[in-house]
Amino acid sequence: MNALNLSEAEVEGFVRDGFVKLSGAFSKETAEECRERLWRETGKDPEDPTTWTEPVNRVPPINDPPFLESCNTPRLHRAYDQLFGDGRWTPPEWPGTFPVRFPHPSAPMDTAWHFDAGWHVDEQWFEALEDGGDLAKVDPHGFRVNIQSRGRALLLLLLYSDVGPDDAPTVIRVGSHLDVPPLIAPYGEEGCGLIDDDYLDEKTAHRPEVLATGEAGDVFLVHPFLVHAAQANRHGRPKFMAQASVEPLELVRTERPDGAYSPVEQAVRKGLGLSPVS
Repeated sequence: MNALNLSEAEVEGFVRDGFVKLSGAFSKETAEECRERLWRETGKDPEDPTTWTEPVNRVPPINDPPFLESCNTPRLHRAYDQLFGDGRWTPPEWPGTFPVRFPHPSAPMDTAWHFDAGWHVDEQWFEALEDGGDLAKVDPHGFRVNIQSRGRALLLLLLYSDVGPDDAPTVIRVGSHLDVPPLIAPYGEEGCGLIDDDYLDEKTAHRPEVLATGEAGDVFLVHPFLVHAAQANRHGRPKFMAQASVEPLELVRTERPDGAYSPVEQAVRKGLGLSPVS
């Protein structure tokens, strides 16, 4: 394994809370390059707020060098090793979609509680996403999630702009990743469809909430079962970020003969009430 990147306390916090923040995971220069490109893609004028006519503008995937750099720095790769296991993941080939949130009086339509894990039964669904980012073309009933977290090793929230409390930071329900395994484990490897957002809200409402704030270049490394939500940007600065996926080469296991559980697996076991790792 590469030299340690996250401290023991940070890894323990990830198992307990479901996320860890890596400050300065990529450079501010890279963040600025990404931000400038995203401004162009939105067609909005950064100097003219009258052009910010929607509460959220979701830019389709871009895998140009600065975007790839933002999710593939050596520090991030070391963190992926620590959290999911050395040799158990594959480097991100694109940093997901880019929800650019503008200050706007209207409420966006994407603020439901959810967790980012799973796969789609139609392997061509990604083509619809690339084709202008129109998720309406994707059958929502085709998404599935299982206890092995097929399709997702880690979720990354990459900040391309400074994000304060007023800038529509992602809302995280701390420890909610422990509530999800009992909901999906009964469905086994075949998995189940996406869990209703109201039901997720009910099952995780007891969890404290924190805001994913930080500076451009910071990355939140998130357990695939952590429940979180976007929110409206009412009067903050335009927010630029990406939601990237670290995909697994090896699926999550709740039983390993050698006991070499990754922190992601330790959390799943904890949620299922299995014996702690010695």
